[in-house]
Amino acid sequence: MSARVPTTPAPGRVSSRALVPVRARSALALSLVFVVGIAAFGWPFVIQPGSALDTSHSADAPLLFVVLLPLLAAVVLAELTSGGMDAKAVALLGMLAAIGGALRALGPGTAGLEPTFVVLVLGGRVFGRGFGFVLGALTLFVGAVITGGVGPWLVFQMLAAGAVGFFAGCLPRVRGRAEVLALAGYAAAASLAYGLVMNLWFWPFAAYGPEVTYVAGDPAAANVARYLLFYVTTSLPWDLGRAGLCLLVVLLAGRPLLRALRRSARRAAFDAPVRFEPSGPRP
Repeated sequence: MSARVPTTPAPGRVSSRALVPVRARSALALSLVFVVGIAAFGWPFVIQPGSALDTSHSADAPLLFVVLLPLLAAVVLAELTSGGMDAKAVALLGMLAAIGGALRALGPGTAGLEPTFVVLVLGGRVFGRGFGFVLGALTLFVGAVITGGVGPWLVFQMLAAGAVGFFAGCLPRVRGRAEVLALAGYAAAASLAYGLVMNLWFWPFAAYGPEVTYVAGDPAAANVARYLLFYVTTSLPWDLGRAGLCLLVVLLAGRPLLRALRRSARRAAFDAPVRFEPSGPRP
């Protein structure tokens, strides 16, 4: 007779293993997601002169959504089938996505203040790039369901938020105060970058002043210059609110939040190998 005994990490030590490791199959799925995202956001800058632009993403957004969801599922399923992820990791992913989605309700109409990004940054940092990407996409999906913000923009939000969580897991390995400072700076920069990228989902299809309106067929550099002027004069103040809030929250609460997340991972023994040992004699 034998008993199944998991080996847990030593007390006080933090596991460095990502809950969703970027292995071969999940790396392929993530690569496809990024290719789809770059194409979805950037195709207006490279279309040929005379191409007809739709007035919105109402036609291609559903197609992108149909492509994105199976790729996200493929990242998780690839690790479930290979043993790189278990039910505890899936449960934690769902819990963090639910928390981030609930916090998302505080953002709309509140000067851009969105504490959701703190969850994405810290989750990606602690649990890895793959986990961070799936967390970002699911969090925006849950938040849209809660707030009623489902529309053609949602798939673009999921792609951009997934990138925020992914690159949080790519930050250099530092500890202590240096880690908190690095995460705070990244959270602020990612908050600005998110807004900068997200405007691309609608900007090429709307008419503004001649200095800030997309012109089909113009050189990419000219359209980029118009877009940057549009961003600075419209969305930047809103995004600065998000960046400032995330910076302050990570600086003030980043260390205890990181400690809590790492303690949860350690107690759940995500990376504990299972081994079989002889059981004692039955009475």
